[in-house]
Amino acid sequence: MPQLRKDPITSRWVIISTERAKRPSDFATVPPPKKLGFCPFCPGHEDKTPPEIMAYRKDGSPPNRMGWQLRVVPNKFPALQIEGELDREGEGIYDKMHGIGAHEVIIESPNHDDVLSAMPDERVEDILWAYRDRILDLKKDDRFRYILIFKNHGEQAGASLEHPHSQLIATPIVPKRAREEVDGAKSYFDYKDRCIYCDIIRQELQQDIRVIALNDAFVAIAPFASRFPFETWILPRSHEPFFQDAQKHDIVSCARILKEALGRMDQIMINPPYNYLIHTSPLQETEVHHYHWHFEIMPTLTKVAGFEWGSGFYINPVLPEDATKYLREARL
Repeated sequence: MPQLRKDPITSRWVIISTERAKRPSDFATVPPPKKLGFCPFCPGHEDKTPPEIMAYRKDGSPPNRMGWQLRVVPNKFPALQIEGELDREGEGIYDKMHGIGAHEVIIESPNHDDVLSAMPDERVEDILWAYRDRILDLKKDDRFRYILIFKNHGEQAGASLEHPHSQLIATPIVPKRAREEVDGAKSYFDYKDRCIYCDIIRQELQQDIRVIALNDAFVAIAPFASRFPFETWILPRSHEPFFQDAQKHDIVSCARILKEALGRMDQIMINPPYNYLIHTSPLQETEVHHYHWHFEIMPTLTKVAGFEWGSGFYINPVLPEDATKYLREARL
């Protein structure tokens, strides 16, 4: 029988449609044929991207030349532009402002065919360091209220280029999805004087039916009210409101469990398309004892259609407990 499950953070309801239950093999995708042609992210094509903002290089090579291990460049077609003032104003009952922000691309590797789950640990650590470095730099700009880091892997997940990369967008407002989480966590904290994420971690470790992976500093779980098949959250086991406060041990441990979580998905679903994102506390809100930063990984296996758009419900054909079982059994 289908179940309705309530997300304890946002109060969003999810339909777990067991009548549509599927095994991981039912979601396996045939990788599309490799697209041959020009890739602006490959070494030797540095002049085909905007000038780099930051790069990690071990050989001391000059900027915008070969020799890099990771590059960060402005998006060539940015959603928001960094120059200008917000100029907030009203037009009758409507509010508007200039589209000010930052939109950057983190080119994760010089190797066109790299997959994050198979990269050496140190390379994944570099990706997380780059995220942290860019947030610390951009938070100095008081126009920005929030920074979202996300990765689209695979064409079905929205990636326009195959070369491994992720993106960062800084916005002058806190996005609705992030605001719902922060406010939901605050309501819980005001009522119980505890972080809801810490309580979720405590209960999940105790029950051990939705824990996918675990190390000394992080846990990967299938959320109780998972919106999508095999949705996975990665959370620091100690209370941490801001991703950018992560230290070396945090980065090392997070890189290991991120690789493991993605590797388990790759094994049982044959390199599925996915999106991941980092939800962290808003930049200019310092009193956030109630919030807890985390990764959300969402394989792109089902489509959001009319009912979802019209109702706000998500329909997930896989019980989170079953997803956990399959992911745990994956051979790495």
